[in-house]
Amino acid sequence: MARTIKKALVTGADGFIGSHLVEELLSRGIEVRALSQYNSFNNWGWLEGIHSDGLEIVCGDVRDAAYCRRIARGVDTVFHLAALIAIPYSYEAPGSYVDTNITGTLNICQASLDNNVERLIVTSTSEVYGTALYVPIDEKHPRQPQSPYSATKIGADAIAKSFHNAFGLPVVTARPFNTYGPRQSARAIIPTIISQIANGEREIQVGDLTPTRDFNYVSDTCRGFATLAETEGIEGEEFNISTGTEISMADTLKLIAELMDAPETRYVVDPRRLRPGKSEVFRLCGDNGKITAATPWHPEVGIEEGLRRTIAWFTDPANLALYKSNIYNR
Repeated sequence: MARTIKKALVTGADGFIGSHLVEELLSRGIEVRALSQYNSFNNWGWLEGIHSDGLEIVCGDVRDAAYCRRIARGVDTVFHLAALIAIPYSYEAPGSYVDTNITGTLNICQASLDNNVERLIVTSTSEVYGTALYVPIDEKHPRQPQSPYSATKIGADAIAKSFHNAFGLPVVTARPFNTYGPRQSARAIIPTIISQIANGEREIQVGDLTPTRDFNYVSDTCRGFATLAETEGIEGEEFNISTGTEISMADTLKLIAELMDAPETRYVVDPRRLRPGKSEVFRLCGDNGKITAATPWHPEVGIEEGLRRTIAWFTDPANLALYKSNIYNR
């Protein structure tokens, strides 16, 4: 029997995946308290365009333990997505990643425990696996901290698991592989290619195009989160959210160029976009057997259809204007 979610807290709700998750939960009739990171502009990020009587937006920071305790009151489910996620910037400011990703997760775990939350979904990342030692990558694959970002996510996962083991916190770890879709930051490979082509560029600035990725369309990722929150008897477990397929960055660029009718597109490797040699993750392909066996979830949107939807969103002039495709955002 599925768990009933009445009211949920979503941290990182103002971001790419978080805002889509808010929409997914609202569509299921769930009340949502959405945390947007505090800023003096009173800007709610991607929540700005979402309006619902069931939505409560609050502004603050997961690095503040007392604040986390307050916003976790009165909810039965917490989805913890708040994190610093840009891998290039983690080389520049690793301390910030420790503060947000590890300490922030600690604060949310403690707040959930103190408020008797019925289910906490903690967001991991496929980056914790590093370059695949075998494929498809299952949840038992060794962790390899190949960037400060991935190291802090490994730490955050461990904090969450320790709260389950030590205190009985009903936590489930969701580990999405590479999510893409509308609203994604242009630092990611798919939006950077689309936005450059849409702005008339035919010489696309990219990083290393040899790595492969297991791309998940954002609606599949968000259904995965919701399904893990609803499924009984899986506390303390970790689940990949993946398609079980992989495509190289080079083939991704080629497919996007074909779908955007820009066959003359060429690419130029921008040295600023290259990771340090031992930090690059060269292959990711996730095994989704555990989540598909334990829940009704399965991926629904293939790469070509997902790219069509993403291209349609980015090529809307109003959306494209929000991106600075000529600037590399670390």
